[in-house]
Amino acid sequence: MDATLEKVVDPTLAEMGKNLNEAMKMLEDSQRKVEEENEKKYARKDIPGPLQGSGQDMVSILQLVQNLMHGEEEEESSQAYRLQNVGEQGHMALLGHSLAAYISVLDKERLRKLTTRILSDTTLWLCRLFRYENGSAYYHEDDREGLLKICRLVIHTCYEDYTVEGFNVLCTKQPVIYISSAARTGLGQALCNQLGLPLSCMCRVPCNTMFGSQHQMDVALLDRLIKDDVECGKLPLLLVANAGTPGAGHTDKLGRLKELCEQYNMWLHVEGVNLATLALGYVSSSVLAATKCDSMTLTLGSWLGLPAVPAVTLYKHEDPSLSLVAGLTSSQPVEKLRALPLWLSLQYLGHDGIVERIKHASQLSQRLLENLKNLDFIKTSVEDELSSPVVVFKFFQKYLNRDLTPHAAQTSAIQHPVISNEGHIYDTFNQWLGDQLAQMVPASGIDVVELEDEGTCVRFSPLMTSAVLGTEIQDVDQLVDCLKMKIPVLTSTLQLREEFEQEVRRTVGLLYIEDLSWPGLGVVRYSYHSDEKNNDNQEKELEKINTELLKKLNELESDLTFSLGPEFGGQKNCVYIGMVTEDLDVSELVETIAATGREIEENSRLLENMTEVVRKGIQEAQLQLQKANEERLLEEGLLRQIPVVGSVLNWFSPFQASPKGRTFNLTAGSLESTESTYVSKAQGTGITPPPTPTSSLTKQKHLVHVKSGIFLWNSWWQPCLSQEVGTR
Repeated sequence: MDATLEKVVDPTLAEMGKNLNEAMKMLEDSQRKVEEENEKKYARKDIPGPLQGSGQDMVSILQLVQNLMHGEEEEESSQAYRLQNVGEQGHMALLGHSLAAYISVLDKERLRKLTTRILSDTTLWLCRLFRYENGSAYYHEDDREGLLKICRLVIHTCYEDYTVEGFNVLCTKQPVIYISSAARTGLGQALCNQLGLPLSCMCRVPCNTMFGSQHQMDVALLDRLIKDDVECGKLPLLLVANAGTPGAGHTDKLGRLKELCEQYNMWLHVEGVNLATLALGYVSSSVLAATKCDSMTLTLGSWLGLPAVPAVTLYKHEDPSLSLVAGLTSSQPVEKLRALPLWLSLQYLGHDGIVERIKHASQLSQRLLENLKNLDFIKTSVEDELSSPVVVFKFFQKYLNRDLTPHAAQTSAIQHPVISNEGHIYDTFNQWLGDQLAQMVPASGIDVVELEDEGTCVRFSPLMTSAVLGTEIQDVDQLVDCLKMKIPVLTSTLQLREEFEQEVRRTVGLLYIEDLSWPGLGVVRYSYHSDEKNNDNQEKELEKINTELLKKLNELESDLTFSLGPEFGGQKNCVYIGMVTEDLDVSELVETIAATGREIEENSRLLENMTEVVRKGIQEAQLQLQKANEERLLEEGLLRQIPVVGSVLNWFSPFQASPKGRTFNLTAGSLESTESTYVSKAQGTGITPPPTPTSSLTKQKHLVHVKSGIFLWNSWWQPCLSQEVGTR
């Protein structure tokens, strides 16, 4: 690019291109300085500071921008990946914004000629490329802004006095705008807010429920809705149709909708990702009908991987004055410079390059669709299997128990709540599947979408992502391989969920927690039985036992995953079990959980009892020793307690006293005298203590923490352990 810039005559343009090239290289360099002082780490990155009076050079400012863009969080690594795939065509689009600022300072005549040329060239190229002859173009940043201006154009056209009288004209005949129920969320409300119309002016048309695609607008019902509005004195104004719904990518019956609009003198506006296929040699008849509509919105930035280029609304209207009033055209030359980034990018790619990118995205969809047909338990939802740029699929097992007949499955659904809730379970599993695929193959651009009838599905829309992510055929093949790995896990987990629930409900001490939003085998809680009346203490003990249970389960040598569940919205004090394989023994797993929980509970109770016994024993020993000290004072006399006199008196007349102490039997929980110990020179075992309750699963050692220390005992130790508390 540097060699090309040398041929540019205008030194300002050459310098601008050179600076942009250097800036992009610096911003795309993801290498960071590792060794930085902690004081400087957050100085300018996270905390706003005052504007420096002396100013900064360009390199320092770009370095700050790089730090803000990349950051140090792991979740921002995907953004860095996107920036690495911008390419030179993206640099051309970014150069357009710099050129627009430079061109805006030209004299008015040169600016007018240049902007007129840019606008006319771009409009002509797009109209020919997308088969929309003799159309005009409006370039806008927000993809909804084009439709908003079209609505204003139609209002000015249908209400001749609207410019003078304003909203008073609308009171005579209330305008009605029709949109599909499969349209973008919030589109109708956004239009009403910007146009200053009440929400009653927006009519949502349901999709088909009996025949055809469940994502296509119901034409017959639309006809009845329009007739009812006309009879009520309302004015049908505009219909927004989809050539590729935002969710499933299906196309409305644009041919029939156009006939209906002509019948009622309505404006037909079309939007959607499938409009990109108009640039291909072969176009399906359903999408080809979009060329007869009154206006359409194209989002070339995502289709071609061009950053910061405007969306384009192509329209046909014979009155330029109304287009000017509606804001679709502007007399200001600077406004026309919006098309400059797109003008540069289209020239850089050329006609063949544009078609090749759209064709490549369609081939990716077809490759995935062909592989999905050969996979069991995968249900696809595509409009046209021969040419569908959007592929929507989901994991689906016809019956949870494959051995059941349809009638038996229906009967079982009534008897078993797990089967009746299978819709929620499938949504959870497909959400997990989509997240896993997106994580394993990030270049695929896989995402999860919620559809009204199908529920949660996985969507592959390469027209919206492949140009930016650089998706290739091998990425699709890798996606299929990952899907093949996940299907057996999904089927096994789905089949074992009900068995796991039944085993848990039959097991004493375990409580099954139904959480349909958890993608795994299930959720279980160890039920702690206590006579404690304090709910707070019970809650703490329950949390303690289940936390220790989770820790013990994670120490097991198995492929299972145990966790506390989702960060938000999960049940407290539970153990969440993740996905499993078909070789899992559910009964053995449940028994292991129950046995581990009982062991933890028994150890906890034993620890509590031992702590209480030791505490009471120490208190009793202190009282007895205090009493013994008082008796010793009476026996020795007062003179022996005086430091100097007592020593002389003891030398002349020694006082013989047997040492008195107390020994505490940990096993029996009793306090005994130490006289027998000093007589026999050995510690006796005393009475035979009752057997200490231990768990059958307890192995080798127990750990008990007491206020005065930590006691360890093993099964082969002497049953009587003593600690002497004596006096000198």
